[in-house]
Amino acid sequence: MLDALDPAVADAYAAAGLDYKPRYTPIVRALARHGPMRIKDIAQGSGLSHSAVSQTVSALAAAKWVELKAGADGRERIVHLTRYAVSRMAALERQWEITAMAAASLNDDIGQPLEVVLRKALQVLEEKSFAARLEDARNTAKDGKKKRPATASRS
Repeated sequence: MLDALDPAVADAYAAAGLDYKPRYTPIVRALARHGPMRIKDIAQGSGLSHSAVSQTVSALAAAKWVELKAGADGRERIVHLTRYAVSRMAALERQWEITAMAAASLNDDIGQPLEVVLRKALQVLEEKSFAARLEDARNTAKDGKKKRPATASRS
């Protein structure tokens, strides 16, 4: 799904004159909403792993969207939006609005919110992993039952 959506969103940012990647959004939104934050707090609030946030913050820093400053005890790092980021927030927020409109169009065509479908898929995969499903399918095929479920995609 990301392969179908992310390149189009990234191209839209570039067309709007923004040196920005879709993966930056949860972090930039959190900082815009709450002000400077620790990486740990961004991770907890966004549902992303600490490692993913740390890597994305490094990319944001290299792109001049954020800067890291030492916290009160000197050990923790506090992430701040830069002046560069603040100066581009209006254009970025407009692009987020356009992206939301496009997502709403997709939801209308699907007949339900894509987010609901993806969350449900993640929930059932937590209950039974795709690896376990592949093993079941291998065992079914091995037993001579080559029946394909009607909803299975042919990948």
